[in-house]
This record gives sequence, C-alpha cells and structure tokens, in this order.
Amino acid sequence: MTRILVVNDDGIESDGIVALADALRALGDVTVVAPDSDRSGTSHSISTQHVVTAIERRGRSVRSYACSGTPADCVVLGVNELCGGRPDLVVSGINRGANLADDINYSGTVGAAVEAVVVGIPAIAVSLCTSWIENEDVLHWQTAAEIAVEIAGRTLAVPLPAGSYWNVNVPNLERSALAGVRYTRQGRKSYAERMARDVKTDGVAYYWVWANPRVGGGDATDTEAVEAGFASVTPLRIDRTDEAVFDRYCTTPSEA
Repeated sequence: MTRILVVNDDGIESDGIVALADALRALGDVTVVAPDSDRSGTSHSISTQHVVTAIERRGRSVRSYACSGTPADCVVLGVNELCGGRPDLVVSGINRGANLADDINYSGTVGAAVEAVVVGIPAIAVSLCTSWIENEDVLHWQTAAEIAVEIAGRTLAVPLPAGSYWNVNVPNLERSALAGVRYTRQGRKSYAERMARDVKTDGVAYYWVWANPRVGGGDATDTEAVEAGFASVTPLRIDRTDEAVFDRYCTTPSEA
C-alpha cells in the first residue's frame, strides 16, 4: 500500500490542502498533517522552545490532524507517528501564492518538502500562482491538484535521487487553458525597493519589508514558464555546497 503524507503552510483549513488530499487518494492512502493556522513564510523552521500538539479533525475525506507547530514539524509528526507507517511520498501544498525564484528560501511549503528529503522521503512542493492580496474571482485548485497527481505518480514510479525534490508552480487557470508543463530552472527575484517606510501622525514608523519585487532569470526558468502560462516543475536539491568553488579552492593537491 502506497502511503502519502500531505502537509502545507497555509493551515489545515486551506481549500488547497483539501483539494490536494482528495486528488491524491487516486494514488494511495493519504494522511494530512497541517498547521492549525497559517504558517506562511516560516521556511524550514522547527519548534525547539515548546511542545507540539496534534489534534485529529473529524469529518474529512482522509485522516487529518491539526498541528500546533511549523510545516517541518508536521512532516516529522506525520512520518513518525500519524501515517500508520513510513510514507512513500510527501506532498506539500497546495499553497495559495507562487513559490518561484528566490521566494523558495522563505516558503514554509518548500520547507516542508525539504524536511521530507532530510528524513529520506521523496517530496513535492505545489503552489497555485495567486496570492492572498489579489481578489481572484476563481481559484483553480483542481488544476494544481491534477498537475500534482501527475508529478506524484511519476515520482512514485521513478524516484528522484536522494537529496532532490520537485518545486511545482501552477498558473491560476483552468486545466484546458494551461499552455502545458515545463521543466525549469530556478529563476531570480530581487527587490528594487526592499523596504517601504511610512511615518504616521502618531510618530510611529511603519515598514513593508517585501515591496516591489523585480522578477528575472531568463529563459527556461520557473518565472518565465509561469508568465507564459505553463506549469513549472523545478528539480531542487538540499545540498547547498558550491561544487565549483569547492573544486577550485578547497581541494588538496595530490602529493607527487
């Protein structure tokens, strides 16, 4: 029996995690372990200063637990306690909002996938390219869920090398309107005005630290693919060693 653990960072009440868990039932036995409230932007953080609780949520299509910790904590609990056995795959999402380019460094959705790979389980992070700020009339969770099932099926059949995972970003479109699926490289995103400041009449200074992103990266990147209407599938690694620098500066010449 294939076991699949589903986590996220938007919280257990997110429509995205419900759509993802329901869709993945086609591939195996699904368990949801998700934060009890929104933990967006928590990256790969873990709980070290307090205990973590998990409370089962009844009335859902799959076993579901609300966790008081971070997305990474949810992976640890799911893998070790709540899945009824070690899962074969961890799928994190569906996040409301893109996780493209440098934003993957801050994403709790991606952080959960990283934790899965750290403990030796294949993982996929899935995001729908919309945002909490935008007032979208329709959020196409089902489109992202269908792409997630396709990538999950391939990953179960042909696992990635140890230390690698998929980062999937799907435009907020009907499936029929998608241009297709592209395998991409990570793009870049810089902030032309990293911080905006406003001083109110009460003398208090207010700051927005993520103002005006400038997106780039060029051809074959995740950002370029999504802008062109494609679902982006990017292979990432948790090993951050710079091999080129290591080879040039850190190797010891062999003795004659």
